[in-house]
Amino acid sequence: MSSRLIVALSGNLQELMAAELKVARHAVTTGVRDATDGLKGELRSQITGAGLGARLANTWRGEVYPKGRESLGAAGLVYSRAPVVVSAHDEGALIRSKNGFWLSIPLPAAGTGPRGKRITPGLWERMRGQRLRFVYRAGKPSLLVADNQRARAGKRGGFTTASVSAQAVGQGARECSDFSAGGSGSAQEEVRHQFSRPTLGIPAYTKRHLQLAR
Repeated sequence: MSSRLIVALSGNLQELMAAELKVARHAVTTGVRDATDGLKGELRSQITGAGLGARLANTWRGEVYPKGRESLGAAGLVYSRAPVVVSAHDEGALIRSKNGFWLSIPLPAAGTGPRGKRITPGLWERMRGQRLRFVYRAGKPSLLVADNQRARAGKRGGFTTASVSAQAVGQGARECSDFSAGGSGSAQEEVRHQFSRPTLGIPAYTKRHLQLAR
C-alpha cells in the first residue's frame, strides 16, 4: 500500500519572500550601522583615553552606505577628518621647528593666550611686558625663563610678576620656567600614542537584528 504526502503552501510566495528580504535588508543595514557607530565610539574613546582631548576625538566620523535606504550590500566607513594628526600620534612623528633651529614647547607655567589662544614666547613677552631669559642646559632641553615671578594664591594658580618691593627683599620672587626649547639639529619632538586596532562585529549585530525581527 503506497501513500502520498501532499504539501501545500498557504499565502502568496512572492509576498513571503519580499517580507523576508525586507527583514534581511533591515538586519544587515542596522547591523552595519551598529558596528560603524561602535567602531567610531571606540576610536574616540582611545583618543580621549590617551589624553588628546575631545576635539581630536570628535574628528572621527562614521557613514553607512547606501544612504537613505536599506540594502543587503550595506557598508560602513569610519574615517578621521584629521588623519595626519591621528596618524602622527599612532605611528609616531617628528615635530620640527619652522626654521629648523629652535622649537619652543610651552610648559604649564606659561599659561595660555587671550581666549585660550596658543601661547608663544613672543606672545608671552607682549602680554607680560617682560623679556624671557634663555638658559642653556648641556645634554638637556634648554629653557626660556621669566625672572622675578611669584606664585598666585587660590584656584587661579600660575605666576605673576613680583612687585618692586617684593623683588627688593626677595620675598617670594623666583625664576619660572615657561618654555622648553630644543636646539639646532634637535629642534624636534617625537609624539606617539599607540592605539589598539578595534575589530568590527557585523555578523553578530546582523544576527541579533534578525532574531529581533522574528
